[in-house]
Amino acid sequence: MEAKKIVDLVVRAAEEHKGIDLEILDVSQLTIVADYFVVVSGRSTLHVDALTKAILDEIEANGVPVKNREGSAEGGWVLIDLYDVLVHIFSEEKRQYYSLEKLWQSAPKVES
Repeated sequence: MEAKKIVDLVVRAAEEHKGIDLEILDVSQLTIVADYFVVVSGRSTLHVDALTKAILDEIEANGVPVKNREGSAEGGWVLIDLYDVLVHIFSEEKRQYYSLEKLWQSAPKVES
């Protein structure tokens, strides 16, 4: 499946589960690890966990393979590696701490 379609699936699941401050970064010209980063926050550990489950359910229902999953809701950060798309699900505190948007500020933002 094309990377942009995978992004659309992730965004739909995150929006349906009220993800906060959803950002899509096109990193295809900046790194070889992925074409897109999807960054979203949850209000609590339970919300981060629910977002993670919703996104995994959506992509698996559409036959998208998961390369890897790291982190935990309890730790405030979950990474879902979908090969060309990396999904970062943060607690609000951890998102401020890691500040991926600043780190990758030269990446164009994509409208969902």
